[in-house]
Amino acid sequence: MASTFLPAVGRIAVCGGTHGNELSGVYLVQEMERMRKEKGDSVWPVPVITVLSNPQAVKECKRYIETDLNRCFSSATLSAPVTDSTPYEVRRAQELNALLGPKESAGAIDLICDLHNTTSNLGLTLIHYTTDDWMTLHICKYLQARATNANQTPTGYPLYETTVYVPFVFVCMCVLTCVVVCTFKKKITRVPVRVLVLDIPISAAYSLETVSKHGFSIEVGPQPTGVIRADIYEVMKEAVDLTMDWIKIFNSGTVFEGGDIEVFILQKSIDYPREPSTRELIAAIHPQLQDRDFCLLKRGDPMFLTFSGETMKYEDDETLHPFFINECAYYEKGIAFHLAKKRKLSIPRMQVQKK
Repeated sequence: MASTFLPAVGRIAVCGGTHGNELSGVYLVQEMERMRKEKGDSVWPVPVITVLSNPQAVKECKRYIETDLNRCFSSATLSAPVTDSTPYEVRRAQELNALLGPKESAGAIDLICDLHNTTSNLGLTLIHYTTDDWMTLHICKYLQARATNANQTPTGYPLYETTVYVPFVFVCMCVLTCVVVCTFKKKITRVPVRVLVLDIPISAAYSLETVSKHGFSIEVGPQPTGVIRADIYEVMKEAVDLTMDWIKIFNSGTVFEGGDIEVFILQKSIDYPREPSTRELIAAIHPQLQDRDFCLLKRGDPMFLTFSGETMKYEDDETLHPFFINECAYYEKGIAFHLAKKRKLSIPRMQVQKK
């Protein structure tokens, strides 16, 4: 694949609180604003706009006030006339589009990182919409390369690194003393970094990051809504810091080699089993599936456990990868989890376009 030359990254936006009860992004944006006041804009390689996307929802610690803001950025919604009945989040989406866009225009900001938490065991997942946005994919590849040593237990929980020191003391009959020191690391290199592509035309794509020329959302979990966990916050912060590092390196003229990147492509969504007449749930995620986001789901694997104790199994012949398993916010959307297909994308060698 031939080399690709792209303009230098000039401006980026880091957005938190698109969902007002996902607190890692809220506090990270506030911390970045504090850093700007203390150290000035030079703390980052390019000018950064920090945005609290849904301030009213943040204030009330709710996902949204009237409708999901992160479903309001399609071109149709952004261009819809505003009336007295227009939901607050649609008005806010149009304000953000004016600030950071307009969407699909030459004047749009270069890159948006939109920060999210999930109650599912996603680790660090980068989400965007196209298979040919080379800049976004190169950033994702850069982050993945810093997670190549990530280990997971079969249930998907990250392992902690253990260092063993064995001093030998020879006194008379060689008495062996072993001292075991466990060092716990929660760096991004110990967390799986996955890339999810929704593969939707940008005009129809509904998330905030699609307002920019390039962009992705950063999902980190598991974290309950309305709660801040230091380990989850640190993973998100390091992902943003590494994105800034990539921008600095790219703008300096460094050549990024091409190659393959592993991604997951959304295929379909699965709802919970429901009672036909009332639409009430009759089952929960099966314990053998819970917390196993991005595992292989094969025909015959347990999917749900009914409240009467019956196991309901996956019946499709196609092996796929479930994610957003038992996400709290998706109950209202009728989604128990999504299913994705894993594939490799080939991306070209890339460097900054010379002026």
